[in-house]
Order: sequence, then C-alpha cells, then structure tokens
Amino acid sequence: MIALIDYGAGNVASVANALTVLEEDFKITKNETEICRASKIIFPGVGEASFAIKQLHMANLFSLLRMVKKPILGICLGMQLMADHSTEGGVTCLGIFPGTVEKFDPAKTKVPHMGWNDIEITSESKLFRDIKSGEYFYFANSYYVPVSEYTTSITDNNIKFSSAMEKGNYYGVQFHPEKSGDAGLKLLKNFIELC
Repeated sequence: MIALIDYGAGNVASVANALTVLEEDFKITKNETEICRASKIIFPGVGEASFAIKQLHMANLFSLLRMVKKPILGICLGMQLMADHSTEGGVTCLGIFPGTVEKFDPAKTKVPHMGWNDIEITSESKLFRDIKSGEYFYFANSYYVPVSEYTTSITDNNIKFSSAMEKGNYYGVQFHPEKSGDAGLKLLKNFIELC
C-alpha cells in the first residue's frame, strides 16, 4: 500500500487520480501509523514553504519524514521541503538534500516557471528507467533547488536547477508527474515498482 500524505499543503487529488489510473493500492492519510505501515510514501506539495512546514509540525510528521527508511517521493514543493532551508518564508526544512531553496530572479527569467519543459538526466536513477533525457514534464514553480551531488536531472529556466534528486531512500521531482502524461505515469510506476 502507498501512503499519499495529505498534510493540508499538497496536490493530493491529482496524484490520487494518477495512482488510480495506474491501478495502484493507495491511502490518502496523515496518520503516522498508516504512513509507517505503507510500503512507499508519496509526499506532494503546492503552495508556500513556511505554511507547509507548519502543517507538517502540526500533523507530527516533520520528524517522521526525516527518519523514514522506506522509499519516499517528494513532488514539487514536497521535494523543496526535503532541502536544508527555504528562502520562501525563511524556514528550516527537512534537511535531506543539502542546500537552500532559492527564488527565480524575475530580472533573468519568467516567474513562475510554468508549463512544459525538458529534463536532462545527469545520473542513473531507477526513477528514469525507460525515460530518455530530453523528455518533457509539467512544471509550476517560482522556487528551485540548486544543482548538487544528489541531482539526477536538471532543467534550464535561464538558470539550471535540480528537476530531480535522489539520496538513499529519498527521491524528489520538481515537476508534476501526475500532470505530465505518459512520461509522468511511467515515472510514478518506476517509483512504485523499482525504488
């Protein structure tokens, strides 16, 4: 069973629809016991970082998400919340991926970064099995995680940023696989079956 975390700051419905299309067994939950019993965890997110972190604390999920040993996939804001810190609200995040989430500079690029953009796969990842570099995914972000040693794909929005990351059992994607057609469904399937 997949735990789809609903902490009040996630794009839960669209991810649930994608999992239904894939005919996967999932439960929308913020219950610690149910999350611990799940085989995989999906951690979606939309909105503002400091509000989302507050919601995680209120649901007693902040420490749990930092300690979990099973595969977990952060989507969009979910991936950003896995960084050390976010300049959006000046908030301390989960501290899985090193670095600080930054805002795109409107003097250099369009903000928000919204719509279809391609990814450049920079290191091997189970998430990208049978997905080629240059594939397009759907993005909707004003903030980004800088490229680091844990970056597995990058995207260019007049600045190159991490569009996917991986560290141990933690996976993150800046784009929305649930809104990215067949490629997005393939990525979700890879996470569920391979990671």
